[in-house]
Amino acid sequence: MTNTASPIIEIRSYNLKPGTGAAFHKLVIEQSMPMLTRWQVDVVAFGPSLQSEDSYFLVRTYKNLEHLQQSQDAFYGSDEWKLGPREAIISHILSYTNVVIAATKASIDALRNITPK
Repeated sequence: MTNTASPIIEIRSYNLKPGTGAAFHKLVIEQSMPMLTRWQVDVVAFGPSLQSEDSYFLVRTYKNLEHLQQSQDAFYGSDEWKLGPREAIISHILSYTNVVIAATKASIDALRNITPK
């Protein structure tokens, strides 16, 4: 992996256990998002897939790959995550995939409009 000069976005796609999409979304809204905000993680967009109620996406932005790694190591290594919503959230996930790409500020701002306010 190489470091980029432009910001990057991470697109995480979750495959959820059948029938758990609504419960997963509720956990994201009520527990995960407030926590990510406290940890100053810039969530660009998130929500259920339009194609399948058992698929979900999360888009986050970082300054570069090093920032992504540091941020996620701190967040996922924290007691707040491990002792908080971790078990409830991961209990709904069958698998997930990450894609990381370079992005412009304009493209990041455009993606912010995906998640209903």
